[in-house]
Parts: sequence; C-alpha cells; structure tokens
Amino acid sequence: MNRDAFIDFDAIDLDRDVVTKAEVLEMLKQRGTFEMVDGLVHFEDEPGLVVGYKNVRSGDWWTSDHIPGRPLFPGVMMIESAAQMCTYHFMRSQKMPPETFVGFGGLDDVRFRAKVEPDCRLLIAGRLQRHRRSMFIYDAKGYVDAGDGQYPVAFEATIRGVIV
Repeated sequence: MNRDAFIDFDAIDLDRDVVTKAEVLEMLKQRGTFEMVDGLVHFEDEPGLVVGYKNVRSGDWWTSDHIPGRPLFPGVMMIESAAQMCTYHFMRSQKMPPETFVGFGGLDDVRFRAKVEPDCRLLIAGRLQRHRRSMFIYDAKGYVDAGDGQYPVAFEATIRGVIV
C-alpha cells in the first residue's frame, strides 16, 4: 500500500461529526469496551471514502495493563477500529439491513508506523478498493492527531470483510 495520504485533512472539518457514535451503533454489533468508533467526520458513497476517529483516553480500560507506566494503544485495537468504520461505511453505502453481520475476512499489508498514546484522537481513513454483495476490501490508514496540524501515519492495512 502506498504510504501517501489519500485524504486531505485540510478539506475536512475534523470537529464536526457527519455521523454520530449513536448512528454508527445502530448498524454495528460491538458494545461496551469494543465500541471502537466515536464518530465519522467524512462520508462519501462514491468514491467510497470515509474518515472517522477513536478518542484514545488515559482512563480507557487497557491503559493500566498495556505497557504499565507507558500506555500504548494496542495495534489490534487500531485495526479493529478501522474494520468497524469500514464495516459501517460498507453497510450504509450498500444499504444493508442493520441485522446484517459482517466479520473479518482477512488483513494484508499491515504496518505500524507511529505510537498512539493517550490522550489523543486517532483519525482513521478508509478507501473502498472493491466490493461484492457479500464482501469488501478497504485500504485503511490511521493518523495520530498531534494537535499541531500534523498527522503522522500510525498504521496502514488492507482490510477484508465478509457477511457472515
């Protein structure tokens, strides 16, 4: 996967949700500690582009155990956040009924490039690569909002989802 950004952050209002967490939860099945999408700030059916975020907080359940004294947001949770966001985008853009269940179909080309530490916002961008009625493939990238207008790449992956 190309490391270049496929989203222009200057063209998006990162402080305005276009889809709220409550709306995401209307379609996704994960609850409690596995609610990994806090909102979406950009949504396009075509060309299949979505940008969301996960607020990484110092009081989150994993912080005391995932590297005590130096909490790092686990890579698997970064990927889970991206997978949930891509699932929401797929289900909504394909007009799937909310009872549809989408599971992981696979991951390719996963790389972790920057640390994600509390307190920050992990921005996640997904771009639809291809889909059929029962599956999808998205390129996904996570960016750490450093608060200074810089968005270093935290991870990148190709995510496959399948209707189960």
